[in-house]
Amino acid sequence: MAEQMENGFYKRAANYWAGVPATVNGVLAGYADISDIDIESSKEFLDRILASSDPPDTNLALDCGAGIGRVTKNLLAHYFHKVDLVEQDAKFINAAKQYLGERNDKLGTLYQIGLQHFEPEKKYDVIWCQWVLGHLNDHDFVSFFKRCSKCLAKNGIIFVKENITVGDEVEYDDDDSSVTRPHKLMLKLFDDAELHLIETKIQGGFPDDIFPVYMYNLKPKRKYFGTYIYLED
Repeated sequence: MAEQMENGFYKRAANYWAGVPATVNGVLAGYADISDIDIESSKEFLDRILASSDPPDTNLALDCGAGIGRVTKNLLAHYFHKVDLVEQDAKFINAAKQYLGERNDKLGTLYQIGLQHFEPEKKYDVIWCQWVLGHLNDHDFVSFFKRCSKCLAKNGIIFVKENITVGDEVEYDDDDSSVTRPHKLMLKLFDDAELHLIETKIQGGFPDDIFPVYMYNLKPKRKYFGTYIYLED
């Protein structure tokens, strides 16, 4: 019974995204106007990571839940030699090749698969996960990041940018079959996945009618020991 419920959770999400247009407004659920400030804030966060004392290299990045490649085109392609994309919807994968335009030369491998099934095989300097983890149940969330940890290059990092609830409860969205988790639960799941939180920051400048958005810089515990930094707006 539990397995059937989980399969339904993923199937409903796939059906939802199958009906979403392959546009920036589509992948941002009607909030295309936040794209520029989103990218700018992510750029500042990534610049700080790359300027650290032990920065990741800039050979290969992985864009998880990439959609049409919005983050790849506007951010990752400016830093990395190649970017691999993971996206389960065929329509989005096909659109990414056109959307990237002159940045098409930065495209690496395109994986059409859900993150719950994705098995990374390359070594990545940065693994970027933005607005996709709500489509994983807690078990698959932890398993996915354990797999990611094994495929990080030297000094590699995992970047997460996600909606976070205001209270302490998980909120469910039946429309797109997703969950929005509280910050404390995100930290617990990162810990369960044996990830160490290096730095976190709350996204500023977004509309008041949407969830707060947190950015997280993470490394496997076996590679980093210390305290994390919380950056105020």
